[in-house]
Amino acid sequence: MKKKSLQLLAVLMSATFLFAGCGNSAKVTETESTVSEKEDDQVAADKVAELIDAIYVQERTDKTDEQCTAAKEAWDALTDAQKELVEGEYADPDYFGRDTGDASKDDPLNQDDIGENEILVVSFGTSFNDSRVADIGGVEKAIAAAYPDWSVRRAFTAQIIINHIQARDDEKIDNVEQALDRAVANGVKNLVVQPTHLMHGAEYDELTATVETYADKFESVKIAEPLLGQVGADASEVNADKETVAKAITTEAVSDGGFESREAAAEEGVAFVFMGHGTSHTAKVTYSQMQTQMDALGYENVFIGTVEGEPEETSVENIIAAVKEAGYKKVVLRPLMVVAGDHANNDMAGDDEDSWKSMFEADGSFESIDCQIAGLGEIADVQAIYVAHTSEATGVAPVESATTDELKEGETYSAEFTTDSSMFHVNDAKDGKGELTVKDGKMYIHISLVSQKIVNLYLGTAADAEKDEANWIQPTKDEVTYSDGTIETVNGFDVPVEELNKEFDLAILGEKGTWYDHKVSVSNPQSLEK
Repeated sequence: MKKKSLQLLAVLMSATFLFAGCGNSAKVTETESTVSEKEDDQVAADKVAELIDAIYVQERTDKTDEQCTAAKEAWDALTDAQKELVEGEYADPDYFGRDTGDASKDDPLNQDDIGENEILVVSFGTSFNDSRVADIGGVEKAIAAAYPDWSVRRAFTAQIIINHIQARDDEKIDNVEQALDRAVANGVKNLVVQPTHLMHGAEYDELTATVETYADKFESVKIAEPLLGQVGADASEVNADKETVAKAITTEAVSDGGFESREAAAEEGVAFVFMGHGTSHTAKVTYSQMQTQMDALGYENVFIGTVEGEPEETSVENIIAAVKEAGYKKVVLRPLMVVAGDHANNDMAGDDEDSWKSMFEADGSFESIDCQIAGLGEIADVQAIYVAHTSEATGVAPVESATTDELKEGETYSAEFTTDSSMFHVNDAKDGKGELTVKDGKMYIHISLVSQKIVNLYLGTAADAEKDEANWIQPTKDEVTYSDGTIETVNGFDVPVEELNKEFDLAILGEKGTWYDHKVSVSNPQSLEK
C-alpha cells in the first residue's frame, strides 16, 4: 500500500513538473511574440524615418514629388505607438504629427496666367501653417493690394521647408528656380523680386546670384531691398527702416503684454527681449545696429539677441547678463523674425533646457518669463516697409485705397474680397471682387460665392455664430455668367465691413451644418458710377 502511494506521488509530481514546464514554454512563447512585435514596430518606424530624411534636403530632384508622397503614405500607415518611435538623422514624430494650423488657409501663389508684370515675393519659408498665413501671407497681400495691376507670386528659398509642407499638407510652393521658370514660361516682361529677408545676408546674396542668371530672359529685372535696408559700415549706423521696425515691434510687444506704455512696463521691472536668428555673415552688424536704434529711441528696457549668438554680444548668455545688470525682474520674449516658426516656437519658447525661456528660468533671477509668438510679417507698419521697397524697385507708386471717409453715401464700388482659404472665395466669374456700397454711413460688400454649399455667413467666430442665429447672414440667389457663356445660380451674401484693408472674422456654415472660422479683408474700392 505504501509502495503504491509513493508511485502515485511520483506520477503527480511528474505531472506537476510537466504542467509547470508547459507554463514556462507558454511564457517564453509570449515573450518572444512581444519582442517580435516591438521589432516589427521599430522596423516600420525606421522606414518612415528614412523616407523623411530623404526629403530633408536642400536640393529638389525629379524624385522629390514621389518621395514626399511615399513618406506621408508610410506615416499614415503607422499606428500611434509606431509614430512615437520615428527617429532619424532629422526625422521625429513632429515632422508629420505636430499641429501648426490649417494649411488650407494658405495661398501658395503658384498660379500661371501672370501677365507682363510680376512681383515675386521670396521668403526663406516656414512649415508653421498659421505663421505662413499671417506673416508671409500678410506681406504678400499688402503688396498685392498696393499693386493690383501686377501679379504677385511666391517662392521659398528653403527646399527642406518646401518638401515638408508638400509631404505633410499636399501644398506645393515654388522654389526660386521654379518660380523664375514659371515667369519665363508665362511671358513676364517686367520682374520685381521682393525678398522678405531681414537683411543683406547670405540668403539675400544667394538669391541675387540666382536671379542674375535669369536676367537676360526678361526686359527688366529688379531686386528690392530687404526689410532693414542697407547694412551700414558699423554698429553706429541706423536708417529709417530700422527706426520704423524698432518702433513697430516695441509697440506690438507692449500692447500684447497688456501694458499701457513701454515706460509703464519699465516701471514694473519688465524688459522686452527680441530674439533674431544671428549670422556669421558680415551683415551681422545689423543686429548691433538694431540695439543702437533702440538705445537712440530711449528704449532702455529693450534688448536685441540672436539664436546663433553672432554678433557675440547678442548671445543668450550675454543678454541674460545685460537684463540682470539693468535690474529688470520680468522678461517678455518675442522673435525678431519675419515668421514665428520653428525658432520662435522651439528655440525661444520651447520647453527644452536650451530654449531661451528655459535658460532665463534656470538663471533664477527673474520673477516671470512670458513669450509672445508673433512674426514681424503680420505688423502693418512692417508690411508698409516692404510695399515702399517694392515701389522703389518698380518705379511705380502703390495704389492708395480709398478710406471709409472718402466713400460716398449710396455709391457703388468694385472692391477686392480676400479670404484665407482657397475653399472659400468669390466666384471665379467675379474676378475676386464684390460690390461695395455705403448705406447710412455703413459699408456692405455683396459677394457671389462658388456654389450653394455655403448656406450662411456670420460676422464673427464660429463659436459665437452657433449661439447667435438671429445675426446669421442669409443668402441671396445670384446668377453668374462665366467666360464661356454658361450661367449658374449661386449663393450671394451682403457682408458688413467695418474697416477697409484690415482682416476680420467671418465664419461660414456648410451644408452639413458645421461652422468654420475664416479671416477676410476688403480692399481697393473703385467707383462703378459713370
